[in-house]
Amino acid sequence: MNANFTTTITVDATPQKAFDAINDVPGWWGRITGSTTAVGDEFVYVVPGLHYSGFRVTDIEPARRIAWLVTGSYLDFTVDKQEWNGTTVRFDIEEADGGTRVTFTHEGLEPEDECYDVCSNAWGMFVNGSLKAFIETGEGKPYSFDGDEALTAADHAELHHQVAEAARLANNAN
Repeated sequence: MNANFTTTITVDATPQKAFDAINDVPGWWGRITGSTTAVGDEFVYVVPGLHYSGFRVTDIEPARRIAWLVTGSYLDFTVDKQEWNGTTVRFDIEEADGGTRVTFTHEGLEPEDECYDVCSNAWGMFVNGSLKAFIETGEGKPYSFDGDEALTAADHAELHHQVAEAARLANNAN
């Protein structure tokens, strides 16, 4: 089928406000380590015991577009634990209908992929719910972890190191 996962929201905000909110990843998705503000920046996102992903910002056009390449990932619930590796998460932003339309696409997340149902449902929840609310009200619903699931700065540093090492090995293999 080869259809990338896409979902679109229209928000009551300017394109710049939507852009700024998308770049504030902890405000709508969850805790990250790293930076998301310039091409070449890298960050790591973690759901303890389930999922981590390393991203590199590959495109950033204020009030228009943001794209992140998945440089390394681990999905605990799939046979291919690195199913997201080499995929791209993209946000296209445009004025529309008296507000702003944000089109989210996870290029490479396709219906044939084992994680498609779980991952597309999660993206839908975060983009259509948390991100939309965060853009319009300043209050998102990001993942947060406390107690035994809380990650320390050292945990994040180690995960960032693992993702960077996986990316280095993949680049050397090519």
